[in-house]
Amino acid sequence: MDVVNRAHRGVADDEIEKHEPGPGDMESDPAAAREEECVLPWREQVTVRGMVVALLVGLIYSVIIMKLILTTGLVPTLNVSAALLAFLGLRGWTRVLESLGVTHRPFTRQENTVVETCAVACYTIASGGGFGSTLLGLDKKTYELAGNSPANVPGSYKDPGFGWMAAYMATISFAGLLSLIPLRKVLVIDYKLTYPSGTATAVLINGFHTKQGDKNAKMQVRGFIRYFGLSFIWSFFQWFYTGGDVCGFVQFPTFGLKAWKQTFFFDFSLTYVGAGMICSHLVNISTLIGAILSWGILWPLISKQKGDWYPANIPESSMKSLYGYKAFLCIALITGDGMYHFFKVLGVTVRSLNDRLNRKRASNRVANGDDMVALDDLQRDEVFHGGSVPSWAAYTGYVLLCIISVITIPIMFRQIKWYYVIVAYVLAPLLGFSNSYGTGLTDINMAYNYGKIALFIFAAWAGKDNGVVAGLIGGTMVKLLVMASADLMHDFKTGHLTLTSPRSLLVAQFIGTAMGCIVAPLTFLLFYKAFDIGNPNGYWKAPYALIYRNMAILGVEGFSALPRHCLSLSAGFFAFALILSVARDILPRRYAKFVPLPMAMAVPFLVGGSFAIDMCVGSLVVFVWNKMNRKEAAFMVPAVASGLICGDGIWTFPSSLLSLAKIKPPICMKFTPGS
Repeated sequence: MDVVNRAHRGVADDEIEKHEPGPGDMESDPAAAREEECVLPWREQVTVRGMVVALLVGLIYSVIIMKLILTTGLVPTLNVSAALLAFLGLRGWTRVLESLGVTHRPFTRQENTVVETCAVACYTIASGGGFGSTLLGLDKKTYELAGNSPANVPGSYKDPGFGWMAAYMATISFAGLLSLIPLRKVLVIDYKLTYPSGTATAVLINGFHTKQGDKNAKMQVRGFIRYFGLSFIWSFFQWFYTGGDVCGFVQFPTFGLKAWKQTFFFDFSLTYVGAGMICSHLVNISTLIGAILSWGILWPLISKQKGDWYPANIPESSMKSLYGYKAFLCIALITGDGMYHFFKVLGVTVRSLNDRLNRKRASNRVANGDDMVALDDLQRDEVFHGGSVPSWAAYTGYVLLCIISVITIPIMFRQIKWYYVIVAYVLAPLLGFSNSYGTGLTDINMAYNYGKIALFIFAAWAGKDNGVVAGLIGGTMVKLLVMASADLMHDFKTGHLTLTSPRSLLVAQFIGTAMGCIVAPLTFLLFYKAFDIGNPNGYWKAPYALIYRNMAILGVEGFSALPRHCLSLSAGFFAFALILSVARDILPRRYAKFVPLPMAMAVPFLVGGSFAIDMCVGSLVVFVWNKMNRKEAAFMVPAVASGLICGDGIWTFPSSLLSLAKIKPPICMKFTPGS
């Protein structure tokens, strides 16, 4: 799924590279970091009003992300728009109180940072918890779609339920926050890792709390509200025409019925237009290339081999038919690209650590005339040190959470042995440090790749009878443990640059994670009960659920699980992904920028090409806007894109309630040949 740099940072199963505004993307006043002379104590940075706003923002984005992962699995980076919404919510709160003559505490950038951290921690559970991939891969429908195979044993499924999902999330989501706390000073201050996403968020928040930032924020508010309303009303209007199967504007044959049958059409989804405005143009073009390669060339050619390569009398959705080729070629691209980046980031990490060990540490800092910068750094370091968390408390908490997991997870899943959990918790700090260091250098979060590796290992370790469930649950456990530590370091970097106490950020992370453990399962179950989730021929395809289940089957059975000639094709696409990834790194920049991203190309292999067209429309909007007014586009694109995504995403909530109430749209709009 994320198929874009994880909704907050890095790559995800949802995992593709994406663009985030960095320090160079907007003008920042050097005095912004010193505008507030007095930094409030950490307890006053965590406010009740801030937690209310964080819960609201986290809920909104949980709904949006759940829609994204259950349709295409593609999740753009949303932390910039989350920081914007946090600012708008709190600034609106204080302005209302001012108009009523009520005294209130000032709204500071530290509070803004805490709210953004809490909100992101909340919706990260929705994006990283496996609701569209590993956990959904456990349900009965995905079990049946995976077909008959020795590893897909009867009873190896567990249908979604709020109780076990919330308990599982709560059991594994908190420990990762504690594993690297003792190393926060080393990563953020001593090594001076950039953490590009965290730095970009800090620049954005610091910019909000300046006079120019306040002026820009007013324009962003108007843009967000305008396009939020437009998107919501358009989605409401579309609903009236979806009263049947394959109905409505989402099935509009923009380029003709023949192209529509091959999923090439513009489906008027403003969510993906907005996502395309946030993602880099390379991601969007890569998805379009993947759609043309798969639905335009490969699938028509392979379908002609029906009756030869695969039986003609089995359903199209069977893994032994054309769908099997779609799934495993998609897996080959994802695995090839993921493996390359795994070794690349690991190599960068090892080389950088080795350079640091061999480098003599400077004994004194020399300002060289830039006294103001040195003072800024000293003030930031002082705040960062002042909010330290005792290492013994972090270690004790981690051990206690490990003991709880060792007891509870085997009870929830009989296929998971207690020693599997211990292995995961022992490896998590080691993998977490490597991932956090690599993310600080490259902004690529490798947690999803660590999770995939763990999935294969646990699946093979558990054997035929228990391997599929053990792989899916074990992979999710390792992924979340490793992801949480990298996310926290990003937030510490943001806090360091905004003079926010690490203690307040850690508290915000814990509160946001607790919110997410409740909000994410409830949001998922709302979708699961209201819509036909996991139908490969429907709108809610949830493609990564079947992909991850087949990865687990592959881990148990080996290559015997592949359809005829699928191994050869998969090996070719695995090599193809490696070649593209290597080419992006070794070619001169002027050529490398045209090399498509294999991870992005893989997404349409299963879900079709319509969303790729939507996202390319988003890129086109940004391109035209930049040509017309580059400066305005720099700070307005995130607001407009957020409005489009939020309006369409929020409509899903009333739409699901109408579906649960058995209220159907009155009209079915379909298209047929004129003849």
